[in-house]
Amino acid sequence: MKILVTGATGYIGKRLIPLLLQDGHHVVCTVRDKFRIDNTYLQDDLIDFIEVDFLKPNTLAEIPRDIDVAFYLIHSMSNASDNFQNLEKVCAVNFKKKLEQTTVQQVIYLSGITNEANLSKHLQSRKNVEYLLPSSTYNLTIFKAGIIVGSGSSSFEIIRDLVEKLPFIIAPKWLNTKTQPIGIRDVLSFLHKSVGHRDVYNKSYDIFGPEILTYKQMLLEFAEVRGLKRHISTVPIMTPKLSSYWLYFVTSTSYKLASKLVESMGVPIIGKPSNINTLLSVQPMTYKTAVKLAFKKIEQNAIISSWKDSLISSGRLNTNFHHYINIPKYGCFKDYKERPVPNIEITMNKIWSIGGKTGWYYGTVLWKIRGGIDKFIGGIGLRRGRTNPVELSVGDALDFWRVIYADKSKRKLLLYAEMRLPGEAWLEFKIENNILKQTATFRPRGLAGRLYWYSVLPFHGFIFKGMIKNLVKPI
Repeated sequence: MKILVTGATGYIGKRLIPLLLQDGHHVVCTVRDKFRIDNTYLQDDLIDFIEVDFLKPNTLAEIPRDIDVAFYLIHSMSNASDNFQNLEKVCAVNFKKKLEQTTVQQVIYLSGITNEANLSKHLQSRKNVEYLLPSSTYNLTIFKAGIIVGSGSSSFEIIRDLVEKLPFIIAPKWLNTKTQPIGIRDVLSFLHKSVGHRDVYNKSYDIFGPEILTYKQMLLEFAEVRGLKRHISTVPIMTPKLSSYWLYFVTSTSYKLASKLVESMGVPIIGKPSNINTLLSVQPMTYKTAVKLAFKKIEQNAIISSWKDSLISSGRLNTNFHHYINIPKYGCFKDYKERPVPNIEITMNKIWSIGGKTGWYYGTVLWKIRGGIDKFIGGIGLRRGRTNPVELSVGDALDFWRVIYADKSKRKLLLYAEMRLPGEAWLEFKIENNILKQTATFRPRGLAGRLYWYSVLPFHGFIFKGMIKNLVKPI
């Protein structure tokens, strides 16, 4: 079958694609930016990438007509806009209009469990899409998932931050909200097993794990899996705004995402039973099992996707990468350094491992201080780390940077700063003619930007000098 996957660079899409390819399907992936294409698939004849933005109908011409099945994996949680409900509506309408012009037989939509009368804006937006997608020209299958648990998922990483950092947790009362978590493997099983399955045509199913747990119980069970003793006390005095700030400062999430999560976490997420487990031969695992499997992936450095790589994790970079890949030449301050490279392979491996737990090869304490300052003034700080300790792809979050260009064969890495700055900043590493060229570029915004550059210039002098020196060391 020829299968269209929207949201191909998202948390679910990245994990679904290999399963569809495994089944022998021809997969067509829509991406908003061609620079975010996963290089590992470039030589695969069974996969195509097309640049499409469902907010812009003129870009939809690239979608082939001979589609058999389509996955709709576009969700509001990955959009930093305050107007996400309307944007999500526009995307759904444009998607439906275009798909009705194709030969598609089945559309599969992943939503969230929405059985409560009073829903958060995020969950209500997903529910609204359920009413927009049905069509007389194709069959619609809707899966409504509980809290998704897996390596790199927002819920998993936030719980991990709380449990591993705080031995005693004083938390908002929404920790007593009941939910039905489901492992990412089970979500993917439901999705890819439903392809072409006529029994699920024009039907909607809640999908969830076998347990009803409060968020407090999830934290405690997570701690148990990790062999940690944790004490949790809930207080009723935290307003949604205070709760959002609490989540923002304690975890690696952005404030915008924290606000959306807090609003959603106040709503019970309990699924309605159906025959879907039997129909698709999926028996969802327990919460503890999902957590254990997630850590196996982490230990193997095998995390395929992470919520941190979504642009919402910054709230700063919200347009195509094309704009940022062209470093401005005029009106900028630059710190340029170069060194001969004795061993290209060693240096390239060091560059591709930079940041996260590895650190920045020189003055890591100062990098941490800068990250702390950024977090304090409302930025993302260093807490995002990196998804994989040794691999980088375009779009990945890297501490308070975003990977704009990464090509190991061309020996070039380009990062764009997502920290709070009075201007824009880039950091580039490239090896040419056995010379490592390291360039920090800053385009100031007004007088404040210029004052900022001169205030940090003394630190740049030895930080960047020490960094390039250690990058070219042959050990």
